Amino acid sequence: MVKKVSKAAAKKNGRERLKFAKGLKKKLAEKSAKRVKLHKSFKRSYREDYKRGLEVPGMMYHIFATFRVIFKNWKLFVPLIIIAVVAGISFVGLMSEASYQQFQTVLDETTAAAETGDIGPVATAGLLLISTVTTGGLSGEASEAAAVFAVLIFLLLWLVTIYLLRHRLAGHKVKLRDGLYNAGAPLISTLLVFAVAVIQCIPIFLLIIVYSAAVQTDFLATPFYALIFFIFAALMVLLSGYLLSSTLMAMVAVSAPGLYPMRALNTASDLMAGRRIKFILRIIVLLIALAITWVAVMLPIIMIDLWLKQFEWISQVPVVPVCLLAMTCFTGIYLAAYFYLYYRWMLNYEEK
Repeated sequence: MVKKVSKAAAKKNGRERLKFAKGLKKKLAEKSAKRVKLHKSFKRSYREDYKRGLEVPGMMYHIFATFRVIFKNWKLFVPLIIIAVVAGISFVGLMSEASYQQFQTVLDETTAAAETGDIGPVATAGLLLISTVTTGGLSGEASEAAAVFAVLIFLLLWLVTIYLLRHRLAGHKVKLRDGLYNAGAPLISTLLVFAVAVIQCIPIFLLIIVYSAAVQTDFLATPFYALIFFIFAALMVLLSGYLLSSTLMAMVAVSAPGLYPMRALNTASDLMAGRRIKFILRIIVLLIALAITWVAVMLPIIMIDLWLKQFEWISQVPVVPVCLLAMTCFTGIYLAAYFYLYYRWMLNYEEK
């Protein structure tokens, strides 16, 4: 039996719907008005319109402050690195010692074939480090499942690091188990923001594909075509860098309790508006600092390993692969701490 609705009740329902629609429209307009809108149209943007101040510590201070906060809390981060290494070996895999020795054998044959002869232990260790890292030799043959586990381990390492630093810098006494048990709450949100970052890397992936095709077809042999490719490469890198600059901050923001992915992306975009160039410069300095750290740590280890390989009992021990994996985990922790400190400084400046 269909219940009849009176004209008065229908009119009342219509007024309530209209009131709700007006209230929702007003709320969305207020929320949109609070957003920082720069370069949102094809109209010219003047410098005085998008210039935004930012008083944060310098780049070198940022680099050493990150090392200092990690070394100060080494009792938290050393066990975290060990746990991450064990998880990486268990779920992702480790580069076998035979594969690493194959790198060394090929390098020795190349050195012997060269006219200059022996290039020295330091250069040998450096070439081994470069060839191992650049050829993806940190793990074994990676499958689809191993890649998924690698992403999950990285995100959990990221979240645990930020959780521990947030509480330690706030003056709270926190243990590693607290981070392991509680930091994974925003994992789904962080995974969604990470997916956005992967989508924003599509221009770089496209650049890699085009570069491979250009090398195989000798497209870059002609200077004019090489210039066109250089312009194309610069545009692709700039596009991804512009998009990723706010998404990296969103990966830090989304770790806050109760913050949803889209809200984190919008907040990070407002925070980075007019400040992306400064942030990109810090990323360049970060990459240089990490490269120096890798060389300073791994070069002596590889040189010692080359000397120890003359003893039969240690020739099959994967010393270098394990150290490479540990350095990769330390790099993940350093990245999380680096971006979190910058995020805190930006928030403190905005609250002034």
